[in-house]
Amino acid sequence: MIFDVLIIGGGAAGLSCALVLGSAKDKAFAKEKKVAIITHQKTSHLQNALFNNVLGLAPGTLGRDVLKDGKQQLNDLYPHVTLLENEKVTAIKKHSEGFVVTTNKNTYQSKIVIIAVGYTSLITIKGLGNYIETHPRAAVEKDRIWLKNTDHLIEDNLYVAGTLAGWRSQFAMACGSGSQVATDILTLWNDGKHTKIHDKI
Repeated sequence: MIFDVLIIGGGAAGLSCALVLGSAKDKAFAKEKKVAIITHQKTSHLQNALFNNVLGLAPGTLGRDVLKDGKQQLNDLYPHVTLLENEKVTAIKKHSEGFVVTTNKNTYQSKIVIIAVGYTSLITIKGLGNYIETHPRAAVEKDRIWLKNTDHLIEDNLYVAGTLAGWRSQFAMACGSGSQVATDILTLWNDGKHTKIHDKI
């Protein structure tokens, strides 16, 4: 199977991106699209997070619960989005139809890839080295990185979201970054017409 979009990373940015893409399932331009997310979460900064200052989250919410509940929300609401769990991406390579993504267990093809992993210098995904630079919004001593991009786009059909896109390590910012990338892709699928997905009462 060739995916239309493959999201790498199951943290705030990756899950937010998947939720917005999944929510477009009834739109004519999106309903046939195949979306997947690799939800490796062991090294996510959310594992140790405590939230008191996030709109919509009850004070005292734990990041590890957000990770678990976010996957459940995605699975319950948008089961057509493929959840690929317990796999870690090792390499990304350009392909005639997009990209080949290799994990420790499988190989996948996708027309569009979104990198939404953390911004530590310990990143081990082969194929991204040419884009890595010092993070522009983090203390130098933290040794954080970003993937150089313009409005989340690294190159054609290769996106980055969250802290790795150059945003500060703030939950709401990472969520917004992932959602922005999703709406950019929906806009692309919708022949360039600016697209948002809203639920209403």
